[in-house]
Amino acid sequence: MTEPTDVGSGLDKLDQRGGADQRGELDQRGGLDKLDQRDERDEREESGESIGARIDWSLAATVGKRLVRPGPKVTEYTLDAAQAELADAAVRAEGPVREVTGLADGLRVPSALVVDRRGWVDAASQSMRSMLDGDDDGESGGGLSGKVGGLQAGGLLAFLAGAILGQYDPFTPSGSDASEPSNPGVLMLVTPNIIAVERSLRVVPSDFRLWVCLHEVTHRVQFSANPWLRQYMLDNIAVLTSDAGESVTDVVARINSAVRGGAKREKGVIGVMQMLQTPEQYEAFTRMMMLGTLLEGHADHVMDAVGPAQVPTVEQIRASFDKRRTAPRNPVQRIIRALIGMDAKLAQYIRGKAFVDEVVGTVGMERFNTIWTDAETLPRPDEIDEPSRWIARVL
Repeated sequence: MTEPTDVGSGLDKLDQRGGADQRGELDQRGGLDKLDQRDERDEREESGESIGARIDWSLAATVGKRLVRPGPKVTEYTLDAAQAELADAAVRAEGPVREVTGLADGLRVPSALVVDRRGWVDAASQSMRSMLDGDDDGESGGGLSGKVGGLQAGGLLAFLAGAILGQYDPFTPSGSDASEPSNPGVLMLVTPNIIAVERSLRVVPSDFRLWVCLHEVTHRVQFSANPWLRQYMLDNIAVLTSDAGESVTDVVARINSAVRGGAKREKGVIGVMQMLQTPEQYEAFTRMMMLGTLLEGHADHVMDAVGPAQVPTVEQIRASFDKRRTAPRNPVQRIIRALIGMDAKLAQYIRGKAFVDEVVGTVGMERFNTIWTDAETLPRPDEIDEPSRWIARVL
């Protein structure tokens, strides 16, 4: 989740000007430390070391667990009961999700990982390491830059640990081969956060817990029924986290051109990404945004489509939950949410659900499922807000 580090061309210039003499001058000025850091960065680029391997994920997990705020006060009995109910709800949700979606029929039903906030930090740090191609078996993130990256990642994990209700992680397989439908990723449910929200909304706990599970199980079903999605994500992540070989001058020039050129740009954090990334990276970013919008919108559609037969108070829960999503927040929260893209994530839920609602309402779920065929049948940016365009192109 950290951006690629830009590497300057100082060493190349140093070699051209006579490296030995220049090193002597740098040593007198106390500059060898900086030179060594550049050597280390150049070696990493030459070896093709991934972004994930440049972050000390063990430190990130340690920092995240120290910084994370405690959850709501509950008795041990209440906590144990909630954990047991969530584990059961994750299994019970699978049947209705498969019935509504028509996906993953016949595949096994794996269990969920029910965790507290610290447990989520541990699992999420491992997932990020896997997703960003870190070294799962050895040390990662050595050196000062790795420690700095670990501190940054830990702070982000601590913040998110208090906001995540549940998460399907396709990058940390529960079996030996995540590409096989029988070995899907891990579905995580964060008990203290679910308890906190259900108390805040004043909804029926058992209904809310199943409702949350319906959303997360839909993600599990999406990936179980369509294993190609995982590799599609990894391919785009590889482009996003690759070093484009640009200098600071190149980036500044692109930003200046974007600002002065008057070309249409997205708002908020997406617009910033559009200026900072290379065209290839922004295309990969857009593909990931479109996939995320589809996945979240589809899950939101399904959790409501299951209906009161499974969740009697679903209408009250949806109304209260949507009101909470759009409620005003204090300035600090708004800044943090904007910086890490949470507002963009909210837009994914809203736009994605509207897209799925209209397509399914027009052609039915069976024909909608054509969308999972391959990358070419996924919605494009101009189709998300105009579903009829996708229908005309694909169906």
